[in-house]
Amino acid sequence: MTRSGTDRRLSDDEMASWLPLIRLVQLLPQALDRTLREEGGINHAHYAILVTLAQDAEAPPTLGEIARIAGLSRSRLSHALDALARRGWVERTSCSTDKRTGSAVLTEAGRDMVRRAAPAHVAQIRALVLERLSDDERETLTHLLGKLLPGIESAV
Repeated sequence: MTRSGTDRRLSDDEMASWLPLIRLVQLLPQALDRTLREEGGINHAHYAILVTLAQDAEAPPTLGEIARIAGLSRSRLSHALDALARRGWVERTSCSTDKRTGSAVLTEAGRDMVRRAAPAHVAQIRALVLERLSDDERETLTHLLGKLLPGIESAV
């Protein structure tokens, strides 16, 4: 049953979908953060930045791209990059084609950090999410997230 956007209350069926989703989006980052902090002294957002920078690409991602992938505002990304630079894991750079566009590159120490933290992080992702779903369920999840994310990303 399709409901009007002006209804003041979610139906029981809508609540049955919404509440577990909210619980998932609250608990999963906490669980990932806990393991990453134990394994490498880093939180999930900072790890996402390092992994993004570790990707082989022709040009480093722009700060805007990194912020989008890490789920951070530009201001929070700037603070995160400063913290990562203090630890020697990244260096800030300017874009070769547009000096006003900043980016960052991973240092060798940053690459080492990703290599150290990745096995536990990947194992946790598999244990908490991926291995709990069949191949068909993972495909369905991918499809559903592809439908939901564009609207959410455009709202932020």
